[in-house]
Amino acid sequence: MELSELQAEMERLHPACYGWALSCCSRQREEAEDVLQTAYLKILQGKARYDGRSAFKTWLFAVIRRTAADARRTHFLRRLRIMRYEEEARAPLDEGGSAAATGQPAVEISCRQALAVLPRRQREALQLVFYHDLTLREAAGVMGVGLGSARTHYERGKKALRKRLARQDVTHELE
Repeated sequence: MELSELQAEMERLHPACYGWALSCCSRQREEAEDVLQTAYLKILQGKARYDGRSAFKTWLFAVIRRTAADARRTHFLRRLRIMRYEEEARAPLDEGGSAAATGQPAVEISCRQALAVLPRRQREALQLVFYHDLTLREAAGVMGVGLGSARTHYERGKKALRKRLARQDVTHELE
């Protein structure tokens, strides 16, 4: 099937595809739109190819279903990593409560604990930039937000982190 034929069929079937994507995404409109866009890109970029063994609509719906499953898996794993990080940050240091017992400086532990209580987007922005050495543009891509939004989350996160650490009287140790 040629590219122009693919596009024409996808346009014709778009309302049904959107309904199917909504169904695959538990009726969450934004997630369904993202899944549908990703599925269309896979098809147009040649990552998913129609071989004619089934009806086009059947094949297209299967691509959407697999794309939605991939998105759910990605979201689940991201939440799992964040939950694991939060658990580590909130875990008691040890029975005596000393930082030396964990092998981590008190400043690092205070930073992790302060970071864990920030709003999710702020925490993600700071982690991606500081711990994973990504640029703000790359962090925005990972977070699935625009560059301006990533900048806002990053700046607000830094400000909130400074404020929390100042309350804990840790900022002088950071400098």
